Amino acid sequence: MLRLSLSFSFLFTFFLSYDSFAGDVSNIISKEEFALYKDVGEFIDNSPKVTITVPAEQSDVEEYGKGVVKTLTGSDCDRDGKMDDNPTCNAVFYKLWLKYRLNK
Repeated sequence: MLRLSLSFSFLFTFFLSYDSFAGDVSNIISKEEFALYKDVGEFIDNSPKVTITVPAEQSDVEEYGKGVVKTLTGSDCDRDGKMDDNPTCNAVFYKLWLKYRLNK
């Protein structure tokens, strides 16, 4: 099973994707839970995981045969049941950070 790489620059991706994230997960992730995460990486690592099936590449078929099934597992940072990309996870984290850390 492959795991998505989630290693982009946090601030850069936050500013690129903040406007595209419209959901408010603060009703799902409490201030107390959010305070447990030391950084965005820990937040992403502890988010629920989602596995999707993707088309197998020719090299996969050659190695494992025609019946091969390829999956990717990633994080569901906004808790909507779908795998999120790194910019979305960063946007969720920083939206919560702005709400909980700056509004003490």
